Amino acid sequence: MSYQDIEQQESAVSRTGLGDRAKFITKTYNHLLGAIFAFVAISFYFYQSGISQAIAQWVFSFGAGWMVLLGGFIAASWAATHLAHTSQSKVTQYSSLIGFVIAEAIIFAPMLLIAANYASSVIQSAATVTLVGFGILTAIVFYTRKDFSFLRGILMWAGGLALLAIGAAFIFGFQLGTWFSVGMIGLAGAAILYDTSNVLHHYPEDRYVGASLQLFASVAMMFWYVLRLFMSGDE
Repeated sequence: MSYQDIEQQESAVSRTGLGDRAKFITKTYNHLLGAIFAFVAISFYFYQSGISQAIAQWVFSFGAGWMVLLGGFIAASWAATHLAHTSQSKVTQYSSLIGFVIAEAIIFAPMLLIAANYASSVIQSAATVTLVGFGILTAIVFYTRKDFSFLRGILMWAGGLALLAIGAAFIFGFQLGTWFSVGMIGLAGAAILYDTSNVLHHYPEDRYVGASLQLFASVAMMFWYVLRLFMSGDE
């Protein structure tokens, strides 16, 4: 079953109620929690072992380093999501999730290193804001049981504009300031609403690994831009 087929499914909640999807939802959020813990553990290992320093040195010594990292993130996100949603093999689905978590840890390594060295409390503050925001958005979906699948087109359009802005900033050498971070936090929040709605209404019950990967990607994006916003304010 393709991702488009998932989007076209009739709402499972309206048909059978939340109770029949409780097991799937529990598995999804357990896997999301596991992915977050794994990301934290890998990032801590990178920092303690000096790998973060090596990644940062490469990024700062190579003019296009940040763009390569962001391009790698986009490619890893697409490939991992595609495999997690379409593969019938649980091994492939789990490999996609694990690979994406590692890719995210690599992407975050330079920024987390800078934050740890120059703004000691900013990582904890950004993580707290991200988790609180995620909790509020999740509660909205589960309380209202609203189907936010209409956000898909908006997210695709806004995501395309964001990529265009990042590319233009690299080519023309201007900085993406505070308002860009604020806008991307809003985009990540909309993605969380959309992903959570799909968990509640649309995902097939054997796709909890793919669902958790999608949620993790949205949470990671929110954390990235909350951290970026906090660091720019600290400066």
